[in-house]
Amino acid sequence: MKISIYTLLFSFSIGVIQAQHSFSVAEDVLWSSPKGFDLTMDIYTPQTGKENYPVIVMYHGGGWLINNNSIMDQSAQYLAEHGEYVVCNVNYRLLGDLRNTTTLNEIIEDAFGALLWIKEHVEQYQGNPKKITVTGDSAGGHLAIAVATMGKNLNSTRFTKEPFGFLPTWMPEGKSAESLAQEDALEVQAAIISYGAFDLLGAAQGGFEKPENFFWTMGGATPRGILGKAINATEHENMYKAISPLYNIPSSPMPPMLFTVGSEDQTTPPESIERYLVAYKDAGHTNYEYWVHEGRPHAFLDSGSNEFLGIEFSKDAIPALNKMINYLNEVFYHE
Repeated sequence: MKISIYTLLFSFSIGVIQAQHSFSVAEDVLWSSPKGFDLTMDIYTPQTGKENYPVIVMYHGGGWLINNNSIMDQSAQYLAEHGEYVVCNVNYRLLGDLRNTTTLNEIIEDAFGALLWIKEHVEQYQGNPKKITVTGDSAGGHLAIAVATMGKNLNSTRFTKEPFGFLPTWMPEGKSAESLAQEDALEVQAAIISYGAFDLLGAAQGGFEKPENFFWTMGGATPRGILGKAINATEHENMYKAISPLYNIPSSPMPPMLFTVGSEDQTTPPESIERYLVAYKDAGHTNYEYWVHEGRPHAFLDSGSNEFLGIEFSKDAIPALNKMINYLNEVFYHE
């Protein structure tokens, strides 16, 4: 782990933007090593003189098969630099890791474990563990909404029998999955879901596990069942529902949430977000906002540029990040 302090000038195509304040970053903080596979996060802390700051826990996208947290470096930096938030940019296992044996429920367990680790340790980085937002885009959006809505679905038997549940990759000493569920230990105070995935059953039935899904090739992995080679969405429908936020919307009160999507998104189109929001509202939840980023495709929060999608961080991510900061300021600084 190394810590650096930055005071930056970013030069974008839209002009020069003076950094509002400096920030420090602790890079490659090791938080867990499931099955010997090291998982790290980068933690950004604003340098504005406050004793502590609300925390943003960020999960990157990539179809659960590609990328690491570096794809969100610029977004994490912008949020820490232009907002007064500690940002934890998290790595989790991908499906192709550990010789293509990682399963989707284990990835959710990584997301849960990272949040528990952050709650236990973030005060060392001036973060307030009682003021936490989870956010993510695409596959990371799936993980963030899973945290926010499925965080009580914990048990020690995991996916060996029903009811299916999750055993977080990292847990406080002396705690069990069952005790953490009873304590609502994964509770968060806000969530921002950017072009997330909500229905893994539908994705599997639609061909996600087939060679036609180019993310398998990009990730260097052989297509297979995302819950294991012998498991499929036809014979094991309930297992796929258990990893799908669409089928796990609780009736209990939810924190404020912001949902965002690009109007031109062909991967997780606005219609898929709106389908989830109908179910979310039908479950009695109205404390949310829905924002469409006009003219933008998928992955508009990614660092750098993507010629295939025609996106560039400086022109596509900044409006969305400003929207996120303004939303969180209302939640945490105008209570």
